[in-house]
Amino acid sequence: MDISYLLMLQDFRATINDALTPFLEWISHFTVNNFILLPVFIYWVLDKKKGLYIFASAAAGLAVNSLIKLTVCAYRPWIRDSAIIPAGDAITEATGYSFPSGHTVCATTIAGGTGVSYGREKKWIGAICIAFILIVGFSRNYLGVHTPQDVVVGLILGTAVLFGMQKLFKYLEEHPEKEDLCLIIGVAVAVLALIYISFKPYPMDYVDGKLLVDPKRMMKDGYSDMGLLLFLCVGRFLEKRFVKFKSTGLKAKGIGLFALGAVPMYIINKVLGPILVDVLGSHFGSFFTRGLLAIFVVLLWPMLLKLLVPEARENET
Repeated sequence: MDISYLLMLQDFRATINDALTPFLEWISHFTVNNFILLPVFIYWVLDKKKGLYIFASAAAGLAVNSLIKLTVCAYRPWIRDSAIIPAGDAITEATGYSFPSGHTVCATTIAGGTGVSYGREKKWIGAICIAFILIVGFSRNYLGVHTPQDVVVGLILGTAVLFGMQKLFKYLEEHPEKEDLCLIIGVAVAVLALIYISFKPYPMDYVDGKLLVDPKRMMKDGYSDMGLLLFLCVGRFLEKRFVKFKSTGLKAKGIGLFALGAVPMYIINKVLGPILVDVLGSHFGSFFTRGLLAIFVVLLWPMLLKLLVPEARENET
């Protein structure tokens, strides 16, 4: 049934001469490479707590997604059935195993978190967020890189993480003294998850004497996602103790500094990341790249904001 659906979409792509492919490729690429800027903007500029909630939900969702992926080890659709031909260059971003869809989890936690945070006051924001999630989920099937169940479970997982993080943030609002313990648990979970994915057994299927899927390559995303979660916890611990910045507010200076701060984020991902991979290897290079990104977003740039923007210098109440 799932392969039949993908083949139907594949035939539809051919019928319309791939008219939708460039847009759906772009939105898939945007989701995992640039969409993180939305919670960063909210965190730095609009509302620190809401931004942290969305950013933390994305980090937690991706970490759980990687754990499930590397436990189930479901092969991609084109490996399961050679009749599946992914559209365009979509296959280049379809890293790791197939189940669940990381793109869908990312879209659900970030867009869903934004909708939860702002959708009640402004219904149009909630509508846009829901539409974005559905388009991203559909794009993964349309491009032939995920089965319907990959997307549905990704949607359920992202929603569950959002709900759990909402409850956690509400609890910590009432019991702020418990936050350090939660952050320690987050670090411990990331470390234990790294040990688990490093030493657990993986399928070693061969076709014509060649390994069908190399588990070592599949683990890269897991290391990357655990680095994001671990260093987010560390960064939050340090920020709330020593920085205590407030969002700048929707003013020209704050928006300008956000745009400026996006440049080092790009450099970390595109310049420093490959260097770390060359020096430390694929796994730990990815781990520290995402970790550095989390530290920069949560701790380092807020330090600069507090120095440059008067509105960001007030301590949290």
